[in-house]
Amino acid sequence: MFQANWTSVTGFFFLGFSHYPNAEAIIFVLCLLMYLIALLGNTILISITIWDSHLHTPMYFFLSNLSFLDIFYTSSAFTPMLENFVSGENTISFSRCASQMYISLAMGSTECVLLSMMAYDRYVAICNPLRYPLIMNKKVCAQIAAGSWVTGCLTALVETVPVLQLPLCGNSIINHFACEILAVLKMACVDTSTVQLIMLVISVLLLPVPILLICISYAFILSNILRISSREGRSKAFSTCAAHLTVVVLFYGTALSMYLKPSAVNSQEIDKFMALVYGGLTPMLNPIIYSLRNKDVKAAVKKQLIRNLFNTILISITK
Repeated sequence: MFQANWTSVTGFFFLGFSHYPNAEAIIFVLCLLMYLIALLGNTILISITIWDSHLHTPMYFFLSNLSFLDIFYTSSAFTPMLENFVSGENTISFSRCASQMYISLAMGSTECVLLSMMAYDRYVAICNPLRYPLIMNKKVCAQIAAGSWVTGCLTALVETVPVLQLPLCGNSIINHFACEILAVLKMACVDTSTVQLIMLVISVLLLPVPILLICISYAFILSNILRISSREGRSKAFSTCAAHLTVVVLFYGTALSMYLKPSAVNSQEIDKFMALVYGGLTPMLNPIIYSLRNKDVKAAVKKQLIRNLFNTILISITK
């Protein structure tokens, strides 16, 4: 069998969804819609939190970071795939494959940490409302966000570098639509148990551990909410946490099914569709979930639309 290392490989070929030729056009349209909606929704959410001073709070600061992550991750995974759908080439260069693998890992890892920190933010806001502005001040929020990004980027580097050093077998064919690390790992000619152990340790640190922290935070939050006497107060507290919990279940559910599934379960086709959910559907739904029942975001969007409409009318009159 042909063997090569990463330095001698100039590019890779994706199998993508070639096993489903009749469904490729439908998959392309769905992926394009998910990407455009995710890009538009997250961009609007970031813009609104910057423009509206009422949204200059820790929760919306972290939400803006989450939107940035979703834009980077979706663009990294979906842009080459959509280009290949249009061109029909299904190829990617070595450098672009390596960067795509690193960016997807870095963004996913950062989101794992950030979501747990957002749960802590909700815990402080509901359980210690009087001390909330003091505890979650601008400096602390910046440190939490920076820590999340640094952790995600470093852990992705620790995972990516060993994979890039492995000798590869075959004809540089990746049975996926992107340079997903698990799909690339299957091309290795040597024993990958050490690399898999590194990935397992990092996956445990970034998946079950943050989930445990989130569960502990929400256990305290639920206990505090149940002690609120007014029905309106309980409803407001529940609605504040509902969006975050929905995103947590959606994100961690797909991530756990991809990276901590039993070794006996090894269906590459299932992995592809799970990657679509993880990389496309989740980033698309995040801004919708956070704004659907959020009165502050709705009010900010309406105010901005009215302002833009007024400016347009004013410009047309002056002309």
